[in-house]
Amino acid sequence: MRILALDMGERRIGLALSDPTGLLASPIEALELDGHEPAHEVAARRASSMALSEIVVGMPYSMSGARGRQAGRVAAFVRELAGLVEVPVTTVDERLSTAQAEKLLRGQGVETSREKGRLDSAAAAVILQSYLDSRRLG
Repeated sequence: MRILALDMGERRIGLALSDPTGLLASPIEALELDGHEPAHEVAARRASSMALSEIVVGMPYSMSGARGRQAGRVAAFVRELAGLVEVPVTTVDERLSTAQAEKLLRGQGVETSREKGRLDSAAAAVILQSYLDSRRLG
């Protein structure tokens, strides 16, 4: 079974998926949000097509550790998503994940300003890899 990670944004949800052993995270796609369908329904529909053991959602804490307006939005999304899927939905601190993803992509020659969906999915992979490593290392 695999773990799916979500990086919530205003316009997209970046997705990453673990390998079956739970050791490696890979970005997959970004789901575009058009405002017509609630984000939690878009995510639940995509998750339902996968054999998952868990869903991990990045929680946007500030550098001080406080939860702001965006964190409240993500918390509501997590509650709504958990009601639609049959696997646990866990939040993970996502501080600096986008900056790390941007650095990795730029190192590969990707223009992140033009590839926002790719950046969102790479950030989801950073979030998921951190989660996988923390589970493995205890």
